[in-house]
Amino acid sequence: MQTSQFFDENLLNKYNTAGPRYTSYPTALEFHNEFSQSDLIQAIEQSPNRELSLYVHIPFCHSLCYYCGCNKVITRHRSKADTYLEYLAEEIASRAPLFKDYTIKQLHWGGGTPSFLTHEQITKLVNLLKQKFNFAEHVEMSIEIDPREIELDLAEHLYSLGFNRLSIGVQDIDEKVQKTINRVQSTAFIETFIAHAKRIGFKSINIDLIYGLPHQTMDTFSRTLDKAKEMDVDRISLFSYAHLPSRFAAQRKLRDEWLPSVNQKFALMRLAIEKLCDYSYEFIGMDHFAKPNDELSVAQKNGTLHRNFQGYTTKGDCDLLGLGVSSISDIGHVYSQNVKDLKTYYHAIETEKHALEKGVSLTKDDVIRGEVIRELMCNLFLNKQTINEKYAIDFDQYFADDLPLLNTFIDDGLVSNNSETIQINQKARLLVRNICMTFDIYMKKHINQQRFSRVI
Repeated sequence: MQTSQFFDENLLNKYNTAGPRYTSYPTALEFHNEFSQSDLIQAIEQSPNRELSLYVHIPFCHSLCYYCGCNKVITRHRSKADTYLEYLAEEIASRAPLFKDYTIKQLHWGGGTPSFLTHEQITKLVNLLKQKFNFAEHVEMSIEIDPREIELDLAEHLYSLGFNRLSIGVQDIDEKVQKTINRVQSTAFIETFIAHAKRIGFKSINIDLIYGLPHQTMDTFSRTLDKAKEMDVDRISLFSYAHLPSRFAAQRKLRDEWLPSVNQKFALMRLAIEKLCDYSYEFIGMDHFAKPNDELSVAQKNGTLHRNFQGYTTKGDCDLLGLGVSSISDIGHVYSQNVKDLKTYYHAIETEKHALEKGVSLTKDDVIRGEVIRELMCNLFLNKQTINEKYAIDFDQYFADDLPLLNTFIDDGLVSNNSETIQINQKARLLVRNICMTFDIYMKKHINQQRFSRVI
């Protein structure tokens, strides 16, 4: 892949505005409190899907990473997880009967830090899920790992329970960067753990990296990328650090003068993309990389890549049920989200047996626009006739008010639009969020509002 085409600095500066990441459409900003339990139950009954992806949120972390914007609870008391698992069991017991006709094809644990749990706690939760839900014979089971507080034998334990994918938070291997973001960890241990997990039989291992962190330089981040290659992982998630101290209090510990400038951040991003592509990883979507034979790479080549709240996935035909505090569900034509505060979650489970707080029922227009945005986000290509036949519309007529907004991208050579297709050119790879905003009818409400991170 010729990566130089991605980095027209004038275009990147021109379009470096704030925008959604489109893990859903409409975005979570449109969720509202009028959405009810009965709305969710109706969506389950009416959904054409009978395959399910489960997401379980474990909110606990041993220590606070200053860059983090996730929903988490900082504690060193593992006993707090026992209480959480008791309430989570109540939610599972309440939700599982609603999905008795579904088959579980995918399970993912995120957080927080799911590896905060002890071996016994992990076993208890896996057994409970398998007892309450109908798991397929071959199920994709993944879990996020914080490498700072684990031992090598965690890999054996997870594998024995059926986990076959790992995602490990690396972010950056430079000691100065790690100290500044309050995430000091052993790179040597991470290497050993990954090699150990591979020997045991894990099918896929992902690491997360972040560019734009305090004190990152071209030299230090280059070493991080080189180390990622040495680890020989299957997938790499490359995220832009979003500095939003007004929203995330911990980020106030990171001084503005420590952060790379806009131009320096561009350079770090370019370095990462060029190096990872040179290392034979395929560039997936806007922020993922995978080996050529990985399922994500194959799905992108076939035009079947999907995107949801967990990022890029091959399981686009599954409904998604989120369990635990702050988790989000995508069932049929509705999105819903649990309460974000732990005490409120406990109270909701005690009184209602579920913790649903808000959501949104999609209109037909939401469904159509969502598919258009998802196709462009995932596959950089849209067949208008496919949309016409699926939704009984005339694409160009239906989007007559929106299509003129593509002209600026067309003039800059970023998009091709004809009577049959919309094609995002490779040099627009980093600007796909901007292009998708063309079809987002809600963006007019949020214009000039700092509700989203910058696209670069």
